[in-house]
Amino acid sequence: MADFSYVPTWTGMVYVAFVVDVFSRRIVGWRAARSMTTDLVLDALEHALFTRAREGVTDLTGLISHSDAGSQYTSVALTSRLVEEGIDPSVGSVGDALDNAMAETTVGSFKTELIRRQGPWRDVDQVELATAEWVEWFNTERPHNELDDFTPAEVERLHYAHRHGLQEAG
Repeated sequence: MADFSYVPTWTGMVYVAFVVDVFSRRIVGWRAARSMTTDLVLDALEHALFTRAREGVTDLTGLISHSDAGSQYTSVALTSRLVEEGIDPSVGSVGDALDNAMAETTVGSFKTELIRRQGPWRDVDQVELATAEWVEWFNTERPHNELDDFTPAEVERLHYAHRHGLQEAG
């Protein structure tokens, strides 16, 4: 799932986009920028692709990328990039955030746990650094009720350990 939000700073608005893995609720890609263009969401997608490739996941065929119906997410550039990777684009209905609730929840956590607590914000660089630290904490230290109080990183580790099974003793 994907979504972005805004952060007021002393030098103008900063926009932060996230790509969230629905299974583990892990933020696998994100980007902070001064404008809310297609490049913002494309960069977050590229970060997610890089994250998964670094972990050995290169075949994304059949994966679905869901977002709201914002122009950045319905752009030809983003849609083409998703299709190029074998990812099926999915866009919610206009004016309805219900089918994008998980991404909205991640953005809400970002705003509540970081932006509102540590502001006011100076500029895009300060927001970017703080976001990097928050994403690391969110993925590796913050327990999630929906994950039985595991972190997203723990859920993925347990899933892949179970999937690959244990080596036979002896």
